[in-house]
Amino acid sequence: MDDTTQNQQDLSLPARLEAILYLKGRSMTLGELAEIAAISRDQVEIGLITLMADYAHRDTALEIRQEGQRYSLQLRDGLGELVQNLLPVDLSTAALRTLATIALKKRILQSDLVELRGSGAYDHIKELLAQNFIERKRQSEGRSYWLSLSEKFHRTFSIKTDELKPRPKPVEVALKVDQVA
Repeated sequence: MDDTTQNQQDLSLPARLEAILYLKGRSMTLGELAEIAAISRDQVEIGLITLMADYAHRDTALEIRQEGQRYSLQLRDGLGELVQNLLPVDLSTAALRTLATIALKKRILQSDLVELRGSGAYDHIKELLAQNFIERKRQSEGRSYWLSLSEKFHRTFSIKTDELKPRPKPVEVALKVDQVA
């Protein structure tokens, strides 16, 4: 193997690990990274060391953070105030996705939302209720709750109700053979 081929492999491994950490959006173990990248744990460790050194020498908002046996791609410390000023609300990404699901449905049963988003939706619902982005009313028949958007949601995100309506699908005209004659 010549030096050029070796250099390309060295460069691609950190880039692949960076992409995995970015796309997963959570901290991961060496084993998880090795499985996804289809390489050995030793190779992952070398790639992460290279990636961490690269981030340490760049003036960038991101860094590879190690906490115990887990690694993640995160914003550097000290950027929290900037992020808070840019984001209109203090919600986790998962809670924002759950809120988007409720917004698309306009009104949804909590049980249906949990089926769509998983059991973590219960925590998202608590977070959204605590910040007054959604309203919850007991279902008249059944044990679940109806979830809908609150006035605060509409004020915060400046979304008009008609913008949440699904676009109509084109109507297809089906003609039977006997109708054509």
